[in-house]
Amino acid sequence: MENSTTVDIVIPVFNEGENILKVLDAFQNQVHSPIRVLVCYDNDDDNTLKALSKKSIPLEIIPIKNKGKFAHGAVITGFYYDDSPAVISYMADDDYNIKVIDQMIESFNKGAEMVVGSRFIPGGSMLGCRWQKAILVRLVSFSLYYLAKLPVHDPTNAFRLFSRRLLNQVKIESSMGFTYSIELLVKCHRLGWEIVEIPVQWFERKQGVSRFKIFQWAGAYLHWYFYAIETNILRKRN
Repeated sequence: MENSTTVDIVIPVFNEGENILKVLDAFQNQVHSPIRVLVCYDNDDDNTLKALSKKSIPLEIIPIKNKGKFAHGAVITGFYYDDSPAVISYMADDDYNIKVIDQMIESFNKGAEMVVGSRFIPGGSMLGCRWQKAILVRLVSFSLYYLAKLPVHDPTNAFRLFSRRLLNQVKIESSMGFTYSIELLVKCHRLGWEIVEIPVQWFERKQGVSRFKIFQWAGAYLHWYFYAIETNILRKRN
């Protein structure tokens, strides 16, 4: 398949019928760059598919069945569906960050291999988060920025753009949740490739069930946390 200029937006879904149409309408109205939306689902009875079938939206939208399991499998399936020049991972309940997609693509077109949406820089925010999760996320972010010298302030946020070069040249070893995002970040940093961060917002979801389980995935995150520390301390670059 030939897709030389269009950027893919990969959305993992699990019964997101209440949210998906708002997000797609916002894509249509607010994104000016050429995009294609890959809606990656687990089960054929997912109500997201029913919602998509009831409304015609003038965007290229491709439902793709997950070749693996759960959120991780859905996103990875979308990443390697085609050879688009870049891929953006996006959440089905986020209809408020769409205005930054053009900015992400612009940064990629200027040479960035990864563009990270950051909640912890001026202009960004994280609101409504449970205090336990908020403390843990901020502690990890602070320590990786100052100890591992990662060039971003929000290493765990899954909203980001990945270049095709990065996806093709770096093997993804993670197998659960959204840990692929921090893995690709620290590997991109170790390679010395350009990483850009832009401010984004985050609000606790009001509809549907979150698939983000930071405590369940803590061990996997810790593996890449120490990988990042090692990169800085030992100056490893391969």
